[in-house]
Amino acid sequence: MTETLGPPVGHVNADEHPWVSAGPVGLQVLRVSPDTWVVRNRFQAGFRLPTHKHTGGVHAHTFSGRWRYAEYGIDYTAGTFIYEPPGSIHTLTITEDSDILFIIEGAFIEYDSDGAISGVVDGESTLAAYYALCDAAGIPRPEVLG
Repeated sequence: MTETLGPPVGHVNADEHPWVSAGPVGLQVLRVSPDTWVVRNRFQAGFRLPTHKHTGGVHAHTFSGRWRYAEYGIDYTAGTFIYEPPGSIHTLTITEDSDILFIIEGAFIEYDSDGAISGVVDGESTLAAYYALCDAAGIPRPEVLG
């Protein structure tokens, strides 16, 4: 007899999720839940995300390219896996075209050049932006894992 240990495993096939473009950033959203969101980004060289602080931990895997956090001086290249603890403050800087998967817990708070809060990004706002970009490009909205 087979015993069920819980609900079936949720899944999406990343190859079936469209990539959308927001200028120098390609975006693919794979999962959004109240506490965790998973995105894959393709960044163009020269892109720089505003300095930001994470409210939860972040796991990231680099498929290709080279990038760094301006504050740390470490290059992350293809095959690199990193973990950012909650409370991390840094500025993501892309030095070569890069393809990176992020598993983000919570949100991140963006700061302007004067150190004032300029925005908050979370799974819900990222999913809304993703769907808006799909709609603008005439791409059917994919089913995102919740």
